Amino acid sequence: MSVGDVLYTSVVIFGISFALFWMAAFTLWWQMHAWRTPETLASTRFDRPDGEGRLAFSLLLPARHEQAVLSHTIDRLLESSHGDYEIIVIVGHDDPATAAVAEAAAARAPERVRVVVDHHETKNKPKALNTALPHCRGDIVGVFDAEDQVHPELLAHVDHAFRATAADVVQGGVQLINFHSSWYSLRNCLEYFFWFRSRLHLHAEKGFIPLGGNTVFVRTEVLREAGGWDQNCLAEDCDLGVRLSSAGKKVVVAYDCDMVTREETPGSLMSLLKQRTRWNQGFLQVYRKKDWQRLPGRGQRWLARYTLMTPFMQAASGVIIPLNFAVAVLLDVPVGIAIITFLPMITAMVTFVFEIVGLHDFGRQYGLRVRFVHYLKLVVGGPFYQVMLAGAAIRAVWREQRGRNEWELTSHTGAHLAPISATAAVSAAGASTAIREDGHQ
Repeated sequence: MSVGDVLYTSVVIFGISFALFWMAAFTLWWQMHAWRTPETLASTRFDRPDGEGRLAFSLLLPARHEQAVLSHTIDRLLESSHGDYEIIVIVGHDDPATAAVAEAAAARAPERVRVVVDHHETKNKPKALNTALPHCRGDIVGVFDAEDQVHPELLAHVDHAFRATAADVVQGGVQLINFHSSWYSLRNCLEYFFWFRSRLHLHAEKGFIPLGGNTVFVRTEVLREAGGWDQNCLAEDCDLGVRLSSAGKKVVVAYDCDMVTREETPGSLMSLLKQRTRWNQGFLQVYRKKDWQRLPGRGQRWLARYTLMTPFMQAASGVIIPLNFAVAVLLDVPVGIAIITFLPMITAMVTFVFEIVGLHDFGRQYGLRVRFVHYLKLVVGGPFYQVMLAGAAIRAVWREQRGRNEWELTSHTGAHLAPISATAAVSAAGASTAIREDGHQ
C-alpha cells in the first residue's frame, strides 16, 4: 500500500470506530436511565390509587389464530377490580376457531365482553383496532394482545394516573417472563426489562415516545381526533406515539413489577427474527412519514431521528464491524489505528456488566431464580443475539426497499402461563420477594 492509501484507510477506520463507540455509549447511557439515581427509579412507579375509579375503559383485544391463549386472557381481564370497563374482542371473519372462543366468552359475561368482526380481506392489527374504535363507549381506550396476562389492579392504577397527571396517554409496563425457555428468550426478556423499566421513561421525559403495542391507554377523544391507527404501518404503536408526541399530547409512563402485563417470547428463533423484522420495518416507515419533524424541540427531533434510524444503524453495523476489524488486522495500518478498532469493545464490555446486573435485578423483582447457567447463557449468547438483530435489520431494509409490507403474525403457545400461576401463588402467600424455581426446571 502507498502512504496515501495507508493514510486514507487509517482515517476511515478511525472515523468508523469512534462513531460505533459513541453510538454504543449513548445507547448504554439511555438504557441505564432508571438506574442512575434512586429518585429517578422512584419516579417511574405507579402512585397508589385513591380508590375513586371515575373513568370508563374500553379494552380492545385483537386476536387472530389465538384460540390457544385467548380464553385465559379474557378470564384474566374479567378479574379486574375496576368497576367500569368493557372488553371488545376483535376477530377476523375467516378465523372461526378464535371467533368461537371469543363468542363463548361473550356468552359467559355478556355485560363485559363484546365481539367485533374484522372483514378486511388483508388482516393486520391496526386495521382490527380501527374496526373496533367506533364501538368504544369508554372514556379511555386500552389495547392488549391476545396472550396478555393483565394484573387485576392495573385499571385502578391507570385510572388514578390519568386523573393525577392530566395525561392524554398512559403507557404501562410489559414484561416477557419465560426467560428459561431458550438462550434467546433470556436476552429477549432482558430487552423488555430495560426498555419498559428504564429507557421508555427517558423518552417520556424528553417529549418523544414510541408507544408500545399493548398496555397502552389513550383518551378516546384524543385517539379519535388523531384518526386512530395507521393501518398501513407495521409499527402502528410507534407511529401513534410519534404523532401524539408531535401534537404535544402528554404521555405518562408508569412501571411496577407487580402491575406489568406478562407475555411470552416468540416460540422459535425464526419467529423472533420475523417479529423483529416487522418492528424494524415499521420504524423505517415511521421515519419516512416525517411526522417526527413536527416535534417542537431540536433535541426531540434528534432523539426521534436516532431512535427511528436504529434499524439502519444495526444493519450497517452488522456489516461494518467485522469488515472494519478485518481491514485493521489484515492490512498494513499503524498499530495505533489497529488498537482504535477495539474502541467499541469497551462499551460492549461495560454493556455486558450492566446486563449481568440487570439480569440479577430482573430475577429479584419477579421472584425468579437466576442461576449461574443463565448468566453464562447471557454472556455467551450476546454475540449471536447481535447477529440475529443485525440480520433482522438487514431483512427489514431489504423488505422495505422491495415494497414487501405484509404482516408476519407472531404465534403464541402460552409458555408464560405456568410462571404466572406460580408467581400468583407466591404473591398470595405474602412472599412477593421469595425466590422460586421456574416452571421449566
